[in-house]
Amino acid sequence: MCWSCALDIYLVDGTYELFRHYYALPSTKDSDGREVAAVRGVLASVLGMIKGGATHIAVATDHVIESFRNELWPGYKTGEGIEPDLWAQFPLLEDVLLAAGIIVWPMEEFEADDALAAAAVAAARDARVERVIICTPDKDLAQCVRGTRIVQLNRRTRVTLDEPGVIKKFGVPPVSIPDYLALVGDAADGYPGLTGWGAKSSAAVLAKFVHLESIPLDSREWRVNAANASALADTLSRERERALLFRTLATLRTDIALFDDVDQLHWNGPTPPFAALAARLDAARTETRRTVPRRSRVAPILGSATRR
Repeated sequence: MCWSCALDIYLVDGTYELFRHYYALPSTKDSDGREVAAVRGVLASVLGMIKGGATHIAVATDHVIESFRNELWPGYKTGEGIEPDLWAQFPLLEDVLLAAGIIVWPMEEFEADDALAAAAVAAARDARVERVIICTPDKDLAQCVRGTRIVQLNRRTRVTLDEPGVIKKFGVPPVSIPDYLALVGDAADGYPGLTGWGAKSSAAVLAKFVHLESIPLDSREWRVNAANASALADTLSRERERALLFRTLATLRTDIALFDDVDQLHWNGPTPPFAALAARLDAARTETRRTVPRRSRVAPILGSATRR
């Protein structure tokens, strides 16, 4: 391995990947009757990244759904409503990925998104790192994008967002994403934003003023193309503290210590226990489940891990 060469660091949103594969793949159960289809899918996908050339990779998961944000806002997302067959695969995914030799960060007090953000900032400090690729479509992570060095990749659509890409998509730069989400809200995370503040008006105002604190209370000072500016200003004036709280919810933590050196993210191959785990997953039986239109096939997992 040429440690002096430029490195690409891949940071994967394991929670998103598990949800995505759970609803994309037909039911697959191991010899004990446990649902394992999503774990198989995520594992094969991550190992496929390695086979495709990724050398430094880590996966963040929500070991529990609740985080410190639930104490700040009672409506923040919880694990309520997650299907038991999906929820039961979280610890299995973490165990299997670790056995495959992949770094895993199972988050409890914080969220997987926080781990991805913190890891991206830490990895970018290393002069050997050419790019940090955050693999998730979650709009929260757009705040972490920096130039072309820290980018966001939607692996399903194969769309990569650098800083100009974030501006094109949201109308604001990455540093304004938490402010933007505070105004428009985030239904997936359970906070509503401010009444009347839609994507266009929020982008127009923040593109000029960047942060909530800088937005004048008098809409006549805005001089931007925002419909019903006076009503928006009144709402922001009345609910400014609420908006600041929502921004706190949307702001990802980057002060979490996850690794000391990017060398620790280098994949060195599977551990000895992986062969038995992979064989068990490969032997699992596929059944008809949910509304999956066709049988999906996952390549033999052990072969994916041992052939590069």
